[in-house]
Parts: sequence; C-alpha cells; structure tokens
Amino acid sequence: MATNNITVLGVGNYLYRDEGVGIRVVEQLQAQYDFPEHVLVVDGGVLGINLMGVISQADRLIVVDAMRNHGEPGTLYRLEGEEIPKRILAKNSLHQVDLLESLTLCSAIDRQPETVILGVEPQDIETLSVELTPLIQSRVDDLVQLVLDEVARFGGTYRPKSADPAAAAG
Repeated sequence: MATNNITVLGVGNYLYRDEGVGIRVVEQLQAQYDFPEHVLVVDGGVLGINLMGVISQADRLIVVDAMRNHGEPGTLYRLEGEEIPKRILAKNSLHQVDLLESLTLCSAIDRQPETVILGVEPQDIETLSVELTPLIQSRVDDLVQLVLDEVARFGGTYRPKSADPAAAAG
C-alpha cells in the first residue's frame, strides 16, 4: 500500500518581520483546521538542515516561506520541480540554503518528497519585530488557502475547527 504522508512546513525567522510569514501561516493552520494523522503541520523556524528527519518522512512536502524575488511586496509565488533549485539558490537567508541542502540530502538517501514551495514577496525582513507588516499580514489568509489547496491536490483532507463538534462533522 502506497503511503501519502503530507508535511506542511513553515520556515523563517519570526524575529525579522515578514521573514516569519511561513511560521505565521502554520500557526493559523494549526489554530483553524484539523488534519488527519498523515498530514503533519510543522513550525520549522530556522532549523534548516535539522529538519532532514521531518522532510525525509514526507511523501509530499509543502514549504511556506518569505521569498525575495525582486517583485512587488505581497506577490504570491508557487515553485515546484525544477524551479526549486534554480530559484532557491538566489535566496537571501541561511535557512533557505539549509532547506535546499536538506532536500538534496534526502534525495541522496532516496527519500526526497514531491515538493512545492509557496511564498510571498516580503516588504521588510530587516526590522526586528515579531509583527508582520500590514501588507504581508493581509496575504496570510491567501497563503493559508494555497496550502489547503495543495494539501487537497496531494490527496489530503482537512476540516475547520469548530466549538460545536456536530457542526465540524458536516
């Protein structure tokens, strides 16, 4: 029987404003949705290479991060397949380089998951603040929806959390 372990991995440094958007998306997913056992939602922070264990257990990986691509702040991005190594090499933070190294090492042990990277062009990743800029905060719901769409595309399920269990069962 084929497995279909899906991991949603939010990465970034939440101490530098918009650099923490991936973590904020994961926090919102965890607060608002329930996922089955085979869908893991993880705050990866800046752990990079230390996430190899988590990454290698996934059959499908959805990474959420701030992505500097010299576009308009707030622009949403989706990378997969061959786009990932080319685009990630131009990244401006160490955790993104470590993420690429983790994916490469997983490939070396034949455990590289099918990967999609979702991101948003940040407005400010230099100011020390745990608050996202208002523009990037306004894109968090859009990123959450993109993640949910990818989870469904990969064959996963989710349901909104509810204070009323009967309402959530529908």
